[in-house]
Amino acid sequence: MRLCFLVEEQYRHDGMPREVIAQLGAWGHTVDVIRPGRALLPLTSALTAGDHDAWVLKTVSGGPGLTLLEAAAHTGLTTVNDVRAIRGVRDKALAAVIARTHGLPVPVTYAAARAQEFARLPEAEFPLVVKPADGSSGRAVRLVRDPGELTATDHEPTTGLLIAQPYVPNSGTDLKVYSVAGELFATERRSPLHPGHAVRERCVPLSAEVARITAETGAAFGLDLYGVDVLYGPDGPVVVDINDFPSFRQVPDAVARVSAAVLRLARRDPGALTAPPLPVPVTVPAQPAAR
Repeated sequence: MRLCFLVEEQYRHDGMPREVIAQLGAWGHTVDVIRPGRALLPLTSALTAGDHDAWVLKTVSGGPGLTLLEAAAHTGLTTVNDVRAIRGVRDKALAAVIARTHGLPVPVTYAAARAQEFARLPEAEFPLVVKPADGSSGRAVRLVRDPGELTATDHEPTTGLLIAQPYVPNSGTDLKVYSVAGELFATERRSPLHPGHAVRERCVPLSAEVARITAETGAAFGLDLYGVDVLYGPDGPVVVDINDFPSFRQVPDAVARVSAAVLRLARRDPGALTAPPLPVPVTVPAQPAAR
């Protein structure tokens, strides 16, 4: 097969996707790499030539790569993930609405162009977690304990929307669940809101409940390669973030698994508009304790 990877400079040296690209090459496939922030791309000819079996995106939110992937999809080329699914999770305000309409357990979400606007919320909603709607990798996520903290302007973004959600009390450990085209893997890591909390990153048992939530998340958004951040709050698991093509850290044989998944997904009919089937959860009987 011949594949095209769109890779932003931020991820140029990351194992995901650099090692996946190397693995696909070692298996005899041709992989072209385009760096959207530095490449000169003959757009119309590159997309209409149909030289690639699929285009794969590993880029930052708000980067130029997504537009290129959308252009590829518009010409009928296969994309990994489905381009509409990527747009749905890259905008966290949009993602919150999609998740709620599908009955997923996500916090109530507020949106504003300036953080100060959240001071108008009832005090019962505090503390709040405030973050950019186009953020990624925990960038600019902060815990706001009371309305008075919102008077500061040093955290204001130059452009774009902010979202705020009531803080879910938890132990300071995030559960990151990865889906590799239907295979689910749960890992623990430190919460960006609790930088002083020591957590050893590791794979952990995946409960049937969280497996179901993760599978339903993939089906709701139409994702194949994705990650879901879950917290155990007082009322059970809560989804606090969704990412397309994440790092897959701590996933056993991640490079081989993701590479094989990319090949399977690339063989889908070009231009297919139907969402992928509901992933089959991979569960472990042990039930994690509420946190």
